[in-house]
Amino acid sequence: MKQLQIGVMGSAADLTYSKDAEQIAEKIGQLIAQNNAILVFGAEKDSDSLSTCACRGAQKAGGITVGVTYGKGKDLWDDDNAPTVIIPCGLERGGGREFSLILSCDAVIAISGGSGTLTEIAIAYQANIPVICLTGFGGWADKLADTYLDDRKRILFRKATTPEEAVEMAIKAARDTRKQ
Repeated sequence: MKQLQIGVMGSAADLTYSKDAEQIAEKIGQLIAQNNAILVFGAEKDSDSLSTCACRGAQKAGGITVGVTYGKGKDLWDDDNAPTVIIPCGLERGGGREFSLILSCDAVIAISGGSGTLTEIAIAYQANIPVICLTGFGGWADKLADTYLDDRKRILFRKATTPEEAVEMAIKAARDTRKQ
C-alpha cells in the first residue's frame, strides 16, 4: 500500500501563535514521519507557519515532506529547512493553491488557523477528506472541533487534544477512507 499523505494546516506567523504551538506542530510532524506517512503542507514564501514547524519536525525524524507553494518559483521562506519535494502550483495563495494542497491529502490535521486554514478545511469537507482538529490553541481548529461545517453533515471535524491523538486519528481516518 502506498504511503499515507497527511496534511498539516495551521496559522501563519502573522497570527502570532505561541512557542508551545510551534513545539506541538513540530511534534505532529515528527509523529507523522515516525508512522511512515508523508507530511503535506502549504509551503510559505514570506513567513513561518505552524505547517512549516510540522515540516521541520518530520524532517528531523527522517520523514518525507511535500510543500505545495503558490506562484511559479521554488523559493521558500525557510530554504534551510526546505521540504523533500516542493510543488509550485502556479496559483496564488488564497486563490487556488489550497485546492492542490488539500486534494493531495488522505487526511488533514488542523492546528489553530485563520482564514487560510478555514479555506483548506472547507475544501477537505467538500472533498470528504477527514479533518482532525487539534484543540487548545484557538483559531478555526478550536471553533470547528466536533462539529460539521454545514447541515449536509459530510464529515465530522473530529477533536484531538494531543499531538499523539491527532496523528493516530488522522492515520486511522486516512486508512478507513482509502478502504471505501
